[in-house]
Amino acid sequence: MYSHPFSLSLLTGHQCSLIKGHLADIDNRFNEVFSFFDLLNPEFKPDNRIIDCFSNCFSFHLFSKSSDRLFKSWIQQLDNIAIKSSNTLLTVLVVTDASVKNNVASSIMHIYVHNKPIVKTLHHAINVTSTEAEFFAIRCSINQVSYLQDISKIIVVTDSIYMAKKIFDPLSHPLQKQMALILNDLRDFFNYHHENMIEFWKCLSKSKWNLHKHIDIETKLFNLTLFLPAKNSWDFNKKSECNNIIVMILSP
Repeated sequence: MYSHPFSLSLLTGHQCSLIKGHLADIDNRFNEVFSFFDLLNPEFKPDNRIIDCFSNCFSFHLFSKSSDRLFKSWIQQLDNIAIKSSNTLLTVLVVTDASVKNNVASSIMHIYVHNKPIVKTLHHAINVTSTEAEFFAIRCSINQVSYLQDISKIIVVTDSIYMAKKIFDPLSHPLQKQMALILNDLRDFFNYHHENMIEFWKCLSKSKWNLHKHIDIETKLFNLTLFLPAKNSWDFNKKSECNNIIVMILSP
């Protein structure tokens, strides 16, 4: 891969001496344009959409707190789901969460399968929104568990149930390309056996449900040590001092 013409590695010693403060190194990968839309994907054809072909294979379980009694009942339902899934080989339970701290997004998922160690997956990215991180966590979890042998039910517990609904939204939106990948995994899962299904359950972060509380704390406490101080660099790049330095460097 060729270096960007403004890469720090190409600066002369004199030019480097003029730099004061933080500057992010430039990589051609950061200048690529990534496709977000995939309108011609077979998953979006009216006669081939999952919402039409497998409408009975997925469901959403929402909760709107209206009283302490109903709230406790909902937590009890989540506890029952966890207990039942741990006692059967046919169900996999996935708990996901994501957060953004200092411009670094953390996506985490825990996968629970009967009589097997918990599978923990953690991803980090910069300059993405929390909703994008949440959607990525859901995508990765479905990709990992949909191809497990002898699994007939996937239960996803998330505090971003509205992002899970985006998976089955036939309208165009910025996450459409990611959605197509999820739909492809789900199609294979549903086609494998006609009784296969997936459920999405809402769990508010403030509910402090044990399994979700654990990963919620993990995402918020994690401190990523960056090789380059990205946030400081971006903040500094917005200042007039940065423009002055670039002018001085580029001047003959």
